[in-house]
Amino acid sequence: MQRILFLLVLICSTTQSMAQHLFELKKGIVEFVSDAPLEVITARSKKLSGILDISKKQFAFKVEMYSFEGFNNAMQKGHFNENYMESNTFPLAVFKGKIIEDIDLDQKGTITVRAKGKFMVHGVEQERIIPVTLKIGAHQVISVNSKFSVMLADHNIKIPKVVIEKLSPEIWVTVNGVMTEKR
Repeated sequence: MQRILFLLVLICSTTQSMAQHLFELKKGIVEFVSDAPLEVITARSKKLSGILDISKKQFAFKVEMYSFEGFNNAMQKGHFNENYMESNTFPLAVFKGKIIEDIDLDQKGTITVRAKGKFMVHGVEQERIIPVTLKIGAHQVISVNSKFSVMLADHNIKIPKVVIEKLSPEIWVTVNGVMTEKR
């Protein structure tokens, strides 16, 4: 009888550990900052979507370029979408790949992991490793936070000479979100 009970416990624990842990981004914000000598430009989007498969250590996130709000004036938003990002041609920024470290959902608290994958902006893909802070909370909730820079030249985004002092060649991006287990 004890053997049967032991085998039953072993099978149940193995099945649970092999279960797929899919997490979906329910709330997310992407913000970028261009801190140039003559002007600071900030914009944000609440249209971030994403999924994280903890068992496969895979992720995919995307944001619509047209969804960014803020800027210093309406003309900047127009230039952002039409001249720099060419949002009609390249409507999304996408980051997909794998988490390098293991994530243990039973260990509540804050951990830092590295997300390695293809980061695509303006139709140009770059292999990136981006640090991400995860706060694993109760009820299968994961808070996500990351800050990283994007060099415009790496994605063939040109800065016209007339605005070279108003637009930084390095853009800082901050991502914050809350993921819940998809059922």
